[in-house]
Amino acid sequence: MMSTSWVASANGHPDFPLQNLPFGVFRRRGSKEAPRVGVAIGDSILDVPACLAAGLLSDASDEAQRGARACAAPSLNALMAMGGGVRRALREALMALLAGDVAEHKRLVEQHALVAQAEAELFLPVQVGDYTDFYASVHHATNVGSMFRPDNPLLPNYKWVPIGYHGRASSIVPSGTPIVRPHGQRKGPDDAAPSFGPSRSLDYELELGAFIGTGNPLGTGIPLAQVDEHLWGLCLLNDWSARDVQSWEYQPLGPFLAKNFASSISLWVVTLEALEPFRAPLAPRAEGDPAPLPYLHDAADQARGGFALTVEVWLQTARMAAAGEAPVRISQGSSLDLYWSFGQMLAHHASNGCNMRPGDLLGSGTISGAARESRGCLLELTWRGAEPLQLPNGEQRRFLEDGDTLSLTAYAEREGATRIGFGWCHGTIVGAASPPPGTT
Repeated sequence: MMSTSWVASANGHPDFPLQNLPFGVFRRRGSKEAPRVGVAIGDSILDVPACLAAGLLSDASDEAQRGARACAAPSLNALMAMGGGVRRALREALMALLAGDVAEHKRLVEQHALVAQAEAELFLPVQVGDYTDFYASVHHATNVGSMFRPDNPLLPNYKWVPIGYHGRASSIVPSGTPIVRPHGQRKGPDDAAPSFGPSRSLDYELELGAFIGTGNPLGTGIPLAQVDEHLWGLCLLNDWSARDVQSWEYQPLGPFLAKNFASSISLWVVTLEALEPFRAPLAPRAEGDPAPLPYLHDAADQARGGFALTVEVWLQTARMAAAGEAPVRISQGSSLDLYWSFGQMLAHHASNGCNMRPGDLLGSGTISGAARESRGCLLELTWRGAEPLQLPNGEQRRFLEDGDTLSLTAYAEREGATRIGFGWCHGTIVGAASPPPGTT
């Protein structure tokens, strides 16, 4: 198996070695070039259309060349629509270009198709048509339920059906986009009536997102045994949440304005092939839990439907940044703590005949574990603000304040495999905009 690249920065890179090659959309910073698809390799980006134009893929398969032509688009959607076979063929051809110490490959790629990440501008990698956010962590659901329904934290349907809601695709933004504090209706338990104003309880949610490649026709389903031919890759996802707005509006129909003002995703999409060495069995269900219904149960999904990823949250306050202090990690968990797999989420989503389309995004919901340090949002970490988070510089946080930069990351590592990562998903909170007319 190819293990090293002539791109020196890739060898030993914590996120983007040869074994990863995640896909994203970029152009040279400050240029008027059209955005196009590239893959991350170490500290650089391999320009896929430039490889094709320079004849560097002339010996590649027809499938790989078709995929490379789709990479001239300003999003991954066209490539995603071609399915897993094209993705695999293109990835193998690009890996061959970057592997080993082939002098001619090195000369031609460096001359025509290698761009330093520091000199690139990156864009939203996918034009998301539809976005569905699930609630797949039983620890998160139990913690949140305990705050609002101490005697009945989990509703009766939770262990039978993957719970989700339809989010807002138009407000999905790339990592690095400032997050404007949202306005909304808020009503505290002792308030006689709701008021309108900036959220006082702004939170993050540590999630993974899964992109759909090939979809399904309206009126048909996607069997769980076939989900890998429809899932394309994973990204980081931060579903920013205004908890005070959420607590007032969510009954009876669930999340609305508390969650649709912004959702951040990472800039690189990690393919199923890169994640293959880190597939893992699903977490065992607790004694007494019901077995999934037949359409949500498949032996292969039970054995390898999980992804062994470490997920982390890092925080840097404005005061820390001004003092030159580095961000601090405030949470670390595992995606294996999810109760439902992405395969089960997709199979359920399409089970009523809902048609999935290339570039659709499924969110895992907040990833939390049993331990306090693995809780995936401030609502849980501070127990709705009652137990403030203590930072090393003496500051406290119940919820996010203006100037805070919140960053998510994830990586996979195991003995016998090369570590890969997702990069980062950053967002800095900025003050609320002027309220809409007539609201004050």
